[in-house]
Amino acid sequence: MNFTDLILTFIVGIIEGITEWLPVSSTGHMILFNEFFTLGFSESFYDLFLVVIQLGAILAVVMIYWSKLFPFSFKKGESFIKKDIFGLWIKILVSCVPAAIIGILFEDVFDRLFYNATSVSIALIVFGVFFILIETLNRKIPKINSISEITLNTALLIGVFQVLAAVFPGVSRSGATIIGALLIGVSRTVAAEYTFYLAVPVMAGASLLKLVKFGFDFSLAEFIYLAVGMVTAFVISIIAIKFLIGYVKKHDFKVFGIYRIILGILVLILL
Repeated sequence: MNFTDLILTFIVGIIEGITEWLPVSSTGHMILFNEFFTLGFSESFYDLFLVVIQLGAILAVVMIYWSKLFPFSFKKGESFIKKDIFGLWIKILVSCVPAAIIGILFEDVFDRLFYNATSVSIALIVFGVFFILIETLNRKIPKINSISEITLNTALLIGVFQVLAAVFPGVSRSGATIIGALLIGVSRTVAAEYTFYLAVPVMAGASLLKLVKFGFDFSLAEFIYLAVGMVTAFVISIIAIKFLIGYVKKHDFKVFGIYRIILGILVLILL
């Protein structure tokens, strides 16, 4: 085991835990990180590592929102299936359908065309501008102020916006869904919370698929790298999620738009 790789694994876990939930693009940050630091992993294991450590981030969502996401009750006198939570999962799955279809059919094509520093930088900048414009021009009172008010049609529309993240690396999955939600009248806090929920099936599915393709054939060192990355992403994700929910209760998303623009310009200049 390489001590330098272990430290870099810890840093990648921090980056994942922050950028997966804030609408600033984890892809853009990973491109910058890779420009200055190189992990001594094989290409196949590194691809696996980046996806699997997302499980740590997912577990943070599950832990924080367990009571809102677990659809079963084992208490006497209560229905075994919580209908409201079961209904929420139907909406979440409906939101995931458009991006899942596009991703399955065209993932390799989009990666080949757009997974490069220039395309990611453009996506960072363009959607950074969108965040600023939407928050500046949209002065309407939100029509949807709770998760329960999200309808199947609203869920599908949010899912359509999530397609943008599947097509263009650098858009940010959370960024795309938040922008879509804001445009159709969802409040900031509900938009942020719903994008956390959407990540559970999307990221868990991607991680498990990668594990199956890789074959669960790890060396002890590789297992430790994965564990360190996942645990770090888990802890940092808890902090990032609670920060974002607290932040958007009092502020808008403009600061993230400004940050995206700066990051996009920085990627273009450096790469």
